[in-house]
Amino acid sequence: MTAQAPAKERLYLFDTTLRDGAQTAGIEFSLEDKISVTALLERLGVDYIEGGYPGANVIDDQFFTESRTRDAVFTAFGMTKRAGRSVGNDPGVQATLNAVSDAACFVGKSSSHQVKVALGISLEENLDNLRETVEATVAAGKEALVDCEHFFDGYKSDPDYALRFVRTALDAGARWVVLCDTNGGTMPSEVAAIVDEVTKVAPGDHLGIHAHDDTGQAVANTLAAVSAGVRQIQGTLNGIGERCGNANLITLIPTLALKPGFADRFEIGVTSEQLADLTSISRAFDDLLNRAPARQSPYVGTSAFATKAGIHASALAKDFSTYEHVPPETVGNERNIMVSQQAGKSNLLAALKRHGIELGKDDPRLERLLRTVKEREARGYSYDGADASFFILAHGVLGTLPEFFDVESYRTSVERRHNARGEQVVVTEAVVKIRIGDELLMSVAEGNGPVNALDLAMRKDLGVFSTRIADLELVDFKVRILDGGTGAVTRVLVESRDGTGERWYTIGVNTNIIDASFEALYESITYKLMKSEAA
Repeated sequence: MTAQAPAKERLYLFDTTLRDGAQTAGIEFSLEDKISVTALLERLGVDYIEGGYPGANVIDDQFFTESRTRDAVFTAFGMTKRAGRSVGNDPGVQATLNAVSDAACFVGKSSSHQVKVALGISLEENLDNLRETVEATVAAGKEALVDCEHFFDGYKSDPDYALRFVRTALDAGARWVVLCDTNGGTMPSEVAAIVDEVTKVAPGDHLGIHAHDDTGQAVANTLAAVSAGVRQIQGTLNGIGERCGNANLITLIPTLALKPGFADRFEIGVTSEQLADLTSISRAFDDLLNRAPARQSPYVGTSAFATKAGIHASALAKDFSTYEHVPPETVGNERNIMVSQQAGKSNLLAALKRHGIELGKDDPRLERLLRTVKEREARGYSYDGADASFFILAHGVLGTLPEFFDVESYRTSVERRHNARGEQVVVTEAVVKIRIGDELLMSVAEGNGPVNALDLAMRKDLGVFSTRIADLELVDFKVRILDGGTGAVTRVLVESRDGTGERWYTIGVNTNIIDASFEALYESITYKLMKSEAA
C-alpha cells in the first residue's frame, strides 16, 4: 500500500487593505473604491475582508449598510469598549456590532505599558473591557476576532500580562486572537521565539499575525510566525499601510502556495487559477490608486522575471530555472529578457518573440538591430523600461514600421501674464501640423505645461486615426538629466495607458526637453495605432 501524504493544515488569509491600508499617507478610498477593491479581493480568494471602521466616517457607515462579499467573511473593525461605560452604552462598540457584517474584529491593548500610559486605567479593567466586548460580539451572532495591539513589544516587557490578554480573549469566545507587531520593529527570530511561547498557552489554529514593515521584514515576520504556529495571516494588497506599510499579501500568497517549505505543509484558499490572476489584481489595484506599479515588486513586478545580461539570457534560453525561482506564468507575470548595452542576440530574440517577431539567429537584420540598440544606448537611450519604443525601433530597423502620420512641424509657447481679474497666470499653448497622406491637419491646444499641451494637440485631430486613440491616456512623465547642467542631454520616459488597462513606456532623448518629450509622445501614439491595427 502507498502511504498517504499527511493532510495539510489550513492557513486563513485576512485582508485589511480597506481598514489598516486606508491609513496610508495619500490614499483615500471612496465608497466606489471600496466596492471595487472588495471585488478584487474576492477574485483573489482571501478568507476575510476587513471593510473598515463603522462609526468612524460616513463612507465606512455607508459601506456597512449591506453585505459586500460573496465568499469572504465580511468583517467590521472597532475598539474594545471604553472604561466607565457598558457595552450597550459604548457608541463605537455598538456601531461595529450593528454593522451588516459576518464578523467583528476589535483591537485592544495587550501591552501593560500601553494600558498604563495610553489608556490610564488598571490592567484588570482593560481585561474586563476586552472580555465584555468579545462576549457581546458572540451574543450578537458574529464571529469575534481580537487584534492584540503592541503584542510583541508588550510581551518583551511584560510577558505574563500579554499572555493573560490572549487567554482572556479566547476564554470569552474569540475565534481568532491576532498578535500585532504594531510598531514594526520586531525581528523574525524574536517573532518565532515569542509565537512559540504563545502556542504553549493558546492553540495555533486560533492565532493570527499582523506585521508592519518598518524594518522591511513584515513578510519575513509573517512567515516566521506561520512556521512557529499561527494559522491566520493579516496583510494588505501591495503592502500598503500606515508608515512603511503592512505585510504584503501579494508577496505572501505565492510564497505560501509555491515554496516547498510552506506549500508542502499548508494549504490556502487561493486556487491555482486565482494565483495566475495575481499580477493582474496587483496592477489593477495600483490603477485604482492612480499610481504606477512598482517595477521590482516580488512575483508581480515587470522586472520580477527580467534579465539584462546576455549570458543570463543565453542560459534562460536553455533552461528557465537557471535564473527564475518560479515560472512567471504561475502568478500571471511574464518573462522579460530586456534589451540594453549588455544585451546579446539571445536578449534580442527573446524580446522580439515577445512582440510576435520571429527571426533566425543568423538573420543579418538581427546584427543590425543589435548594433542600432547599442549605438542609441550610448547616446542616452535605455530600452530596459521602454519596451514600446524597442518595439517601434525593431520594426523600423526591420523595415516593417507603418507610416500612420507625419508631424511636419510643431511649436510650444509659455506665457506669463495677468488675466482679466488681475491675477498672474501662466498659459501654455502648442500648435502641431500633421500630415496624413495628402491631408494636412493643424491642431492647437492649451495644457498644464508644454508637454501636456503638445500631447493634447497631437491627439486632438488625427483624422481617420482619431477613434483608434480615443482611449489613450498619458499616465506618467519622468525626466532625467544625463550629463549635468542646464544644457545637458535629457532623457524623457512617458508612461501611457488605454481603455484595456494595458500600460506601455516610450522614451525620448535630446538636448531639448521638448524634443525629447515629443519623441516619446509620438512613439506612444504610434504604438497604440499599431496595437489597435493588430487587434
